[in-house]
Amino acid sequence: MRVLLVQPPSPGIYDLIGLKLPPLGLAYLAASCRTHHEVAIVDLQVEDAKRFEEELKRCDLVGITATTSTFPEALRIARKAKDEGRLVVMGGYHVTFRDEEALRSGVVDYVVRGEGEEIFVKLLEALERGIPPENIPGVSFLREGTIFRTPASLPPQDLDALPFPARDLLQLSKYWMTQLEGEPLVNVLTSRGCPFACKFCASSHFSGRKWRARSPENILRELEILYFDWGFRAVAFVDDNFTLQPERVERLCEEIERRRLKLWWWCFSRADTIVRNESLVKKMAKAGLRMVYLGLESAERAILEDYGKQLTQEVARKALEILRKYGVRSWGSFILGSLRETKATIRKTVEFARKIRPDIVQFSLLTPFPGTALFEELQRENRILHFSWSLFDGAHPVVRLDTLKPGELRRLLISAYLEVYRGWHALPQVVQFLRKICTVKIPFLAHFKEQLYLKERMSRENPSLSAS
Repeated sequence: MRVLLVQPPSPGIYDLIGLKLPPLGLAYLAASCRTHHEVAIVDLQVEDAKRFEEELKRCDLVGITATTSTFPEALRIARKAKDEGRLVVMGGYHVTFRDEEALRSGVVDYVVRGEGEEIFVKLLEALERGIPPENIPGVSFLREGTIFRTPASLPPQDLDALPFPARDLLQLSKYWMTQLEGEPLVNVLTSRGCPFACKFCASSHFSGRKWRARSPENILRELEILYFDWGFRAVAFVDDNFTLQPERVERLCEEIERRRLKLWWWCFSRADTIVRNESLVKKMAKAGLRMVYLGLESAERAILEDYGKQLTQEVARKALEILRKYGVRSWGSFILGSLRETKATIRKTVEFARKIRPDIVQFSLLTPFPGTALFEELQRENRILHFSWSLFDGAHPVVRLDTLKPGELRRLLISAYLEVYRGWHALPQVVQFLRKICTVKIPFLAHFKEQLYLKERMSRENPSLSAS
């Protein structure tokens, strides 16, 4: 079967500044099914519609991934596919929890719920052989107007057994704009599942509460391919809980050093993990760690408790202090718009961000994504203002608060950024931000940068090219 996998374009601020990474989920799917099927990937974040239309004419089935904010675009892609008479399968966070919405659109034949590598392979086999999919766990479809859901599928348990993502099916030179220390980033996933239960996050519901990790040896094999075969020198470890097991990370760092992989890297962590494991931070920094993303959320204790976050101001402050000590930059994320939020609590959070001064400060508005406890609670209380999914991007108010009106909350979000990034200390970041927008959005500059990066990477893959 000829399979086309499609990543919809992403709306919002990240698109504006060119913060884009390869669609790792689709690359894993492609790697899992390519042994028996002909597979292509089109990423509409970085590719134009022309290639999608060309590939659409050649395929038998279109697989589309959908987050909440990209779901409307995913439906538009599905409609085009159905107009060409193709089977359509949709997966991803949004449709895992809103399968009926997708199926009743009339343009989606099947929904894959949860992690899709094993489910999708079985579904393709059933469709190719003309076998009904009733016995395949993790699949939803319509039968005579009624939603049919097979039992949930257990996600892949042995992550080392999964093939590495099929990055050769992606146009990697088009992701040059997302960088660390001047080097284009490539994303790597080393674990799945989340034992925590943050109210606003769907990860534990999508991938389960059981944390499943790849071995350091398996991760290093992928890193060496990226380093020696693809020429990458910067990596984003995109696990929700990269540092959950410090011993695993220590072994990985030791091997990165021993193998002399001169990598810069970035990861997610938790402030309390940083504080409890200063020696780990030292080893990570020595092995190339340059930035850590921390969910700091709020300066108000009651709001943190509402979110299910066991965090204090002192722990957050101490975590940033430790990172600075070892030359690691911090990306601090804060959420505004809790049900008990007021102008005073927002001012408190903004002042706290100014005081502890992460290297990058991100403010988002509380967004109830399907699959979260927050979504269920707010839907019961009739507090969700609308279901215009493209606006569920963290930048638009979608929750009815008792204390703040939507327009007022949006102005406070903008004001928070202006407050944090005012002053001479923030000037380099502001200049870098403006330069990034110009480079990404001015076509000839973007093309020049892409070609420059491609030439650099090719010279690393084949040193003889640079010598000539």
